[in-house]
Amino acid sequence: MSYAMSAALQEAVFTALSAHGDLHGAVGTAIFDAMPSGAVPTLYVALGPEQVRIADDKTGSGAEHVFVVSVVTEAPGFASAKTAAGLVCDALHEAPLVLSRGRLVSLRFRSAKAAKIEKGTGRKIDLTFRARVEDD
Repeated sequence: MSYAMSAALQEAVFTALSAHGDLHGAVGTAIFDAMPSGAVPTLYVALGPEQVRIADDKTGSGAEHVFVVSVVTEAPGFASAKTAAGLVCDALHEAPLVLSRGRLVSLRFRSAKAAKIEKGTGRKIDLTFRARVEDD
């Protein structure tokens, strides 16, 4: 397989996050594929790096996507970031995403890393997910 379904997966992930009511309640429209110019919200979700490897099997062509979704806040504590991170997991873990190309076989939460940023005043949580996709 190739990287051919990456855009379709990214679009479906972005749509799922944007449509999740509780996450919208926590961060509003501050869910980004690319950071906006100018002022950045004090709490936001951003799609991050991705690694893809071939995952073909006897039944057809496929790929494994391991990608990061980050929750970032200027707040000095982790409370708001952890709440938003939990909602990201609720929106994505085992979500039945519909792709514009191919199909999603599975989408699972893999790991998280929480850290202080900006000299200890902000916080960032990187959530890693694993998606397995097959081409039609």
